[in-house]
Amino acid sequence: MPSLPSFSKAAAPPPPMPPKPTWDPRPVNIRPFPWLRPTIRIRLTLLYGGMFLMAGIVLLTIIYMLAADALHNGSALPLKILGGKFQSTSDICDLPTETSGPLLQEAVNQCLQQQRAVALNSLLNRSLLALLGLTVVAFAFGYAMAGRVLAPLGRITRTAQRVAGSDLHRRIELGGPDDELKELADTFDEMLDRLDRAFESQRRFVANASHELRTPLAINRTLLEVQLADPGASPELAQLGKTLLATNERSEQLVEGLLLLARSENKVVDKRPVDLSEVAAQAVEQMRGEAQAKGVELRGVRQQVFVQGNGVLLERIALNLVQNAVRYNVAEEGWVEVSTEPRPGCAVLVVANTGPVVPAYEVENLFEPFRRLRTERTGSDKGVGLGLSIVRSVVRAHDGSITAEPREGGGLTMRVVLPL
Repeated sequence: MPSLPSFSKAAAPPPPMPPKPTWDPRPVNIRPFPWLRPTIRIRLTLLYGGMFLMAGIVLLTIIYMLAADALHNGSALPLKILGGKFQSTSDICDLPTETSGPLLQEAVNQCLQQQRAVALNSLLNRSLLALLGLTVVAFAFGYAMAGRVLAPLGRITRTAQRVAGSDLHRRIELGGPDDELKELADTFDEMLDRLDRAFESQRRFVANASHELRTPLAINRTLLEVQLADPGASPELAQLGKTLLATNERSEQLVEGLLLLARSENKVVDKRPVDLSEVAAQAVEQMRGEAQAKGVELRGVRQQVFVQGNGVLLERIALNLVQNAVRYNVAEEGWVEVSTEPRPGCAVLVVANTGPVVPAYEVENLFEPFRRLRTERTGSDKGVGLGLSIVRSVVRAHDGSITAEPREGGGLTMRVVLPL
């Protein structure tokens, strides 16, 4: 057997240790005296502790004054001596001034007890009234001070509500003491800065993608149309050109749909009054030729109702719904009903059609991009699979809602609710 090569028993030298950092790894935002920070807990403790101390001092002062008055009234002698005779001075009891000795002393003691009881009762009633008054004042003062302390929180909430409307340029910029609310506001401002940069980057990407994707497709379409216009082209070449032109048109629709879907994810800020019935009527007119070619009847009653929104995007909602209703329909005696009606506080667009039977569990999948009934990817000449996704995005951008319900016998009922 060949002998195995022998290895040296000397251990390999250990790898060199990494150099120690020369910088201080402590966090930058550590405060030298964190216990001196005017936090909300400390401020509220001082505020309510001071209020309790002030209320206690005021209450003790009032009770002291009332007790002094009660002692003065309760300890006063109920009689006085005038001309060697006793005369009663009490309004509470009637002393027998004609008698003297033990009977008069007993009557005076009873009268003093009655005066003390009346004085204590008066002290109790006045103390309760003072406590009630101080309670009302304390609640009012506490409510005002709590509102003052929580005012920055209301400012943060209002800014968050404005940001929810896609106004990402707003900032809280909260001043005042360096407490928890200011820390929350600064963190919120930093988050808004990142979101603003991310959305701005997305908008630039959409604009660049729009130009970069549309230009070559437009060039391809032009070249194909020029080639098809050549009378000397062979039938095979003409057929190939038509196929490529249809594929190019489908790619253009896909790009337009993706770009519109990306833009419609944001809220619509610049809203104007739009007649929803006019938008629906325009969508019906645009699809009338294709509906007649497929034998689909277009009908419905469209009442005038105005909503606040973007007219182009609202027209896209109606057009996509009517387009889907026409294309996904039955071969004979099909119909599409497009109606609009006002409701309290909202407007409703309803698009119902005949068509294939849609299971209830498949309805939600229809709103996903590139999803169709019983298929997950595109493979049909009826569209690129983005129509309902775009509709839902545009409806959400208008603070509305869309629902789909399967009809008995086949087809769907699409209902779009938009706020006025």
